[in-house]
Amino acid sequence: MNALRHLRGRRVAVVLAAAAIVATPTVALAGDSHPDNTRAADHAIQGGRARNVILLIGDGMGDSEITIARNYQVGAAGRLAMDKLPLTGAYTTYAVQKDNPSLPDYVTDSAASGTGWATGHKSYNGAISVTPDGKPKPTILELARAAGFRTGDVTTAELQDATPAVLGAHVVSRDCKGPDAMAACAVNAKENGGAGSIAEQLVQTRPDVLLGGGKQYFDQTVKAGGFQGRTVLQQAQANGYQVVTDAAGLAGVKGDQPILGTFAKNNMDLEWVGPKPTRTGTAPSTCAVNTARTATQPHLVDMADKALTVLDRQTRHSRKGFFLQIEGASIDKQDHAANPCGQIGETVAFDAAIKRVLDYQRSHPDTLVVVTADHGHTSQIVEAPTLGYTATLVTHDGANMTISYATADITGSQQHTGTEVRIAAGGPQAANVLGVTNQTDLFFTMSRALGIR
Repeated sequence: MNALRHLRGRRVAVVLAAAAIVATPTVALAGDSHPDNTRAADHAIQGGRARNVILLIGDGMGDSEITIARNYQVGAAGRLAMDKLPLTGAYTTYAVQKDNPSLPDYVTDSAASGTGWATGHKSYNGAISVTPDGKPKPTILELARAAGFRTGDVTTAELQDATPAVLGAHVVSRDCKGPDAMAACAVNAKENGGAGSIAEQLVQTRPDVLLGGGKQYFDQTVKAGGFQGRTVLQQAQANGYQVVTDAAGLAGVKGDQPILGTFAKNNMDLEWVGPKPTRTGTAPSTCAVNTARTATQPHLVDMADKALTVLDRQTRHSRKGFFLQIEGASIDKQDHAANPCGQIGETVAFDAAIKRVLDYQRSHPDTLVVVTADHGHTSQIVEAPTLGYTATLVTHDGANMTISYATADITGSQQHTGTEVRIAAGGPQAANVLGVTNQTDLFFTMSRALGIR
């Protein structure tokens, strides 16, 4: 307790709007203030119930990815919005082996890790909220909805991708995204008496807000059941969803109907572009806004803002609030692609969404906010070119930062790592992230905060 009372942090104004988020390097290090975080920490360790729970997942956002983005955007002495949460711990991310669940699989994928915090159960890589025997387990979103809370699921990936999928679907393989993609999930197929593909199950679970990409899977045709011969999108509309497909449509959403925003055929476009790593490194350079980004797509901060606005309005006169998950998905995808500027741009855009959430929490202190990752990843800050592939960027400090990718050839896909990752929180029950916990513990922290377990 004494240690908690003496927690200290640093505060620096950090995040620019996602539409204009490329930093201009400066030469001098900015000075820091040293505020006293004791009151925030004291509030966070009081326990009690939360009216709202907001979980923010930076996919593949290990400590290295956070440090790279911090150095580039605000400098080594700066602090991102995610650095300002009052309590921080680490959690282990391992999966289990499908054929022998008593043994760990030390390097998880997003499906197994998401299953862990969504259901409180460990599972195998590729599992979407099922145990190793294929049995579905209720998710935090499903339990919250059943208990009378409003719910939301927001991502920059396909909505059928692993992290958003684990909240509202149960299939034996993450690949079973739409009715035409059920080869690996015969047991789950509608025509075999199952609940259907991830896309079908998401609209059947019926979160109040569903925002992301993956339109191609909503456009596929249902194979059996009451909606046979109609698209999943038509099924969603029959279930009461108002469907929007661009930023203007999202901005214009009104009323209490559930919202399905599907803004891209697959994943949403990247925020930034920049140099590709090479065997011998690159000349120092900076990142640039991705001018090829589709202008009609909302940014993650826009989607986060709309989700918060809608869910807050829907629950304003209710005793119960909401559960919301927001994912910055392409941190991971650009780490796989060994694309440092793509990766940093997505981290900075994710941080803008975190800032919006923390602004909301200031006026709603009965909100538990958790920021974490699903697993670690490859990128490392190094001294000089390595045996892998490196690129050098000029940071906010005006200094050179060399980033290495060395777990695959440049034409392949960089690997996840099995390291523990940061978990940070503020609000009721936030003290449960302290120390080293297990990924599955997050499910119990959130469900305890909402009073649903």
